[in-house]
Amino acid sequence: MDSRPTDEGRVIRRRRECEHCHFRFTTFERMEQTPLLVIKKNGTREEFNREKILRGVIRSAEKRPVTMEQMTQIVDEVENRIRALGENEVSSQVIGEYVMTLLADVDEITYIRFASVYRQFKDVNVFLRELNEVVDRDKQAKKGEHHQSS
Repeated sequence: MDSRPTDEGRVIRRRRECEHCHFRFTTFERMEQTPLLVIKKNGTREEFNREKILRGVIRSAEKRPVTMEQMTQIVDEVENRIRALGENEVSSQVIGEYVMTLLADVDEITYIRFASVYRQFKDVNVFLRELNEVVDRDKQAKKGEHHQSS
């Protein structure tokens, strides 16, 4: 009956109708991708799970002005970057760094929250170093904006 791409063209959504009983239903066709394994910090491997990344981002963005669309875009971009590496295995550190890079551009507080869990800050000094990096980046960005408006 009807067919259209969804999820940035990675999925085809089809509306169908049974020829016998005329019941209408929807099917989704996904492109099959090779399995991707994540090498965790302890050396174990598990299958890549974009939902796990999304849950971490959602938790970090709680009560922050970050939309679900922005969070989904971050996860999409992380997956695209990982798949573009062309490897069957990727370390959790690479994934975490990609997430943090993208979060830093969206919301600094969400970034700090994610980094505090991801990097497992051992003490307040490590946390302060990370916070200072955010402040320095913010100052650099504001200098750039000031020079462009001059």
